[in-house]
Amino acid sequence: MALTHKIIQAVPKPIRRLVSPIKNRLIDKNMSELSFWESRLKIDKGVFRNAHYRRIMLGMAEEKNDAFLKGKIVADFGCGPRGSLVWAKSAAMRIGIDVLADRYADEFTDNLVSHEMIYLKSTEKVIPLPSNFVDVMYTLNAIDHVDSFPDVCGEIIRVMKPGGTFIGSFNLEEPASPNEPQQLNEIIIKRHLLKHLEVDSYRATVPGPEDDQFAPFYSGKLHYKAGQLGFLWVRARKMS
Repeated sequence: MALTHKIIQAVPKPIRRLVSPIKNRLIDKNMSELSFWESRLKIDKGVFRNAHYRRIMLGMAEEKNDAFLKGKIVADFGCGPRGSLVWAKSAAMRIGIDVLADRYADEFTDNLVSHEMIYLKSTEKVIPLPSNFVDVMYTLNAIDHVDSFPDVCGEIIRVMKPGGTFIGSFNLEEPASPNEPQQLNEIIIKRHLLKHLEVDSYRATVPGPEDDQFAPFYSGKLHYKAGQLGFLWVRARKMS
């Protein structure tokens, strides 16, 4: 994968822009995603590391600990197989939602069963949960992986309880790729998702250093202009 990336980067940008739509159609998104997690597992030496999720997801929520989840049903859309909600011990139920959940169960069985989470297979258009079911819905830089952003936003809102909390992290202006076919910006996110929610916290920034890209959120030194590469962190509520 690294060698392929170097070869692609050696191609002049105008040519890359021209062939990008063709490349994106030819590469199987799901297989590419699975390959990524297989390589990640090798780096993690056979046991997925997930301790970092606590800092990130509490930071997104602007909470000091997981007490705000006590007795609640919490879900993570686009969770991957790494145990993104292992830290949320006080929740009544922890649900990881992913279009590849069944493949993760087959490929990473020992890891998944150790996470004490429910892994739920979703489709690109339907989250198979009842309406008004989830108290707290997370998504961490995953919603740009879907083929239809409006459809998934509608499903996320549908499965949330009235008054339920949405906590999301979004990649801003990241160019579309086979794994991430959506290039999101603030306008698109507001139009298809946030206009249906009551926003409590809205923070956008350019990335921090490569080894801690979310650093500006923790320091409070945020700066972002429309059109820049960056991140958006939002906490909002579903209207009753």
